[in-house]
Amino acid sequence: MKSLSITGLILLAVSALLFYLTTDFAVEQIKISHIMGIMAGVGIGLIIGGMVGYLSKGSAIKAEQKKKEFKQLQKDKEELEKQAADIAKRQAELEEQNKNPQI
Repeated sequence: MKSLSITGLILLAVSALLFYLTTDFAVEQIKISHIMGIMAGVGIGLIIGGMVGYLSKGSAIKAEQKKKEFKQLQKDKEELEKQAADIAKRQAELEEQNKNPQI
């Protein structure tokens, strides 16, 4: 986004320079071609800005989804570790009961 802003400022400066060279900033010398150029520049800027915004939003959504998946995997891992500890504890209790039968 920063490089896109810098590029936009450079293009704005170039367009101001070209406008100055062609009209000397005199209102009487502004023609319909200048207005069309301004509108075309705004249109192209909006198109490029929309595409960059769409791409950055898509990558942000993907990053958020990966983060959620990672948290879910951590929770699943913790639950499996608890289950494994419970199973090991039960097996130890059963083995202890088998060694010491109370008849």
